[in-house]
Amino acid sequence: MAWFTPMLLSGIKMRKVPSVIVEIMLGFVIGHYLIEFDSTSLEILRFLALSGFVFLMFLSGLEIDIDQIIASLPRRRISISSYLSNPLLVGMTHFGIAMIFSYIAAWWLSGFAEIGNVWYFSLIMVTTSVGIILPVLKNRGEISSRFGQMLIIAAAVADIFSILLFTFTASILKNGFHFELLLILALFIVFYLFYLAGQKLKHVPALKKITYQLSHAASQINVRSIILLILIFVVIAQYIGEEVILLGAFLSGLLLSAFLHKERSLVMIKLDGMGYGFFIPIFFIMVGYEFDPAAFSEFEDSLWVFLIALLVVLFLIKIIPSLLWYRLFGLRKAISGGFLMSSRLSLIIAASAIGLQLGVISPGINASFVMMAVATCLLSPTIFNTLSPVKKLEGTKTIVIGGSSTAVLLSRRMHLHSKQIVIIEKDPARYKEIKDKGLWVIHGDGLDRDLYRKIKLQPENYVVVEGGSDQINAEVSKLLRNEFQHERVITRSGSLKIESKLKQQGVEAVDARRVMATTIENLIVRPTTYHDLVESFENFSMDEIPVLNKEIDGRQVKTIPFHKDAILMIIKRGNESYIPHGETYLRNGDILHVFGTDTALEDTRKKMGE
Repeated sequence: MAWFTPMLLSGIKMRKVPSVIVEIMLGFVIGHYLIEFDSTSLEILRFLALSGFVFLMFLSGLEIDIDQIIASLPRRRISISSYLSNPLLVGMTHFGIAMIFSYIAAWWLSGFAEIGNVWYFSLIMVTTSVGIILPVLKNRGEISSRFGQMLIIAAAVADIFSILLFTFTASILKNGFHFELLLILALFIVFYLFYLAGQKLKHVPALKKITYQLSHAASQINVRSIILLILIFVVIAQYIGEEVILLGAFLSGLLLSAFLHKERSLVMIKLDGMGYGFFIPIFFIMVGYEFDPAAFSEFEDSLWVFLIALLVVLFLIKIIPSLLWYRLFGLRKAISGGFLMSSRLSLIIAASAIGLQLGVISPGINASFVMMAVATCLLSPTIFNTLSPVKKLEGTKTIVIGGSSTAVLLSRRMHLHSKQIVIIEKDPARYKEIKDKGLWVIHGDGLDRDLYRKIKLQPENYVVVEGGSDQINAEVSKLLRNEFQHERVITRSGSLKIESKLKQQGVEAVDARRVMATTIENLIVRPTTYHDLVESFENFSMDEIPVLNKEIDGRQVKTIPFHKDAILMIIKRGNESYIPHGETYLRNGDILHVFGTDTALEDTRKKMGE
């Protein structure tokens, strides 16, 4: 079933539908109509499902970018405008307002069905799903936009606060106000101690050397270390209480998120493979297997009224707080963000299942929340994209003329940096092949003048000409320079003569032979540096950031609090370039060449006033 689900979705061209929804449905169908498990089989499957649940909560914590949250901490006096533009402060306020409305709505819904504990019910409703929000924003190229950052931080805050409130509430419901609550705080002490230890150990040369040597092949020491970390937190949490496992697994992911930078992509691939490749699908299949439609009989005649009312409430308690974004993004975009924040998946199912075990959630209400997880995952992204459609042809984009393998690779790499790429390909078969890869491609000819009007070519758009031959590249580049006076044209040349001719026209020409020679030179002279830069491009970038902030003008580099993951490498002033030192003064108009993580670069842009 786990193997069949993504194959099915790919075959029927429904890749954007979360596979977990189909897994839940198939689990229900096969478990109720095709296979009857004995007690031993169920015990094994439930153990694997629990492992999937632990992995799911761990990966939920890992999805949260600690650097992003720290970068959003206010560093100056807060005014109304600075408050509304701060993702962390608005995210916390968003959660607070959603919590108030959720509690009121829970009281109202108790008129349609018997709700054992209104507070716990309201906590289930206030959850959200970072796992749904991130892919939607990434596919739209909005993950690094101001609007995207607002949504991501708000979702992360909702996840963190929801899990904390669930844990304390579940413990109080089970044991009352007892000393076990202090044991939950001990879990945070363990988290802090591990964080301090990790900060010390990652700078120990001997440990770094051993870890590097054992990180591949049969040892896979990094993966083993992470599994050990998860088990330490989960076992400690289980000794405190079963309801605390959720928090323990989440904290282990959050802790790892604080340490993973350079190797994040490689480790994430391995962890995603273990989690989403094996354990997590079993968790969702078992959710479907244990879904009992007979539980709805407790509602008698009010079932459909309750389900519709619950669905409306689940949307409203996220849409109303999202009006906080009205001043920044407009009403339509703010409401669309509220709809996307309404998507719920793993956390709502997990919290409801815990409530069912504690006896504060009835089987009928638990079944209702499983249905709502499916409904919101399907509806929220669709409504969001409808209310706030992507205007792909407007704004900043890079246009690639020609759908060669180089163009496809460039497109994939640029997507990792959340950059919009559109490929122009005239061959119908190649066009279809690129489209099936999920890339943005337009069928057209680079020599067609009307094409550039159709795609709304803007002066700030880069055009990469990769037509397959030097002659085609030269013709397309000449058309762009002479008829459209477009300045940002990059192409490939196969000889010095063609390169010289292109540069006379104002085209940036890349000599493929020189690039190859330089690459081989780097592999011989500085292999470690080369591999580090090439293999970590998903996490580290070089960016050119202009100094526009008047408060920075005239200040020395050493007085500016650069992000810990950003390195200032070169300062360009006019036609001159300088290696910066602590005593170097910055001037408005300087171009800073900064190397670092996406979060660090974004923090530097804000400081420089871009």
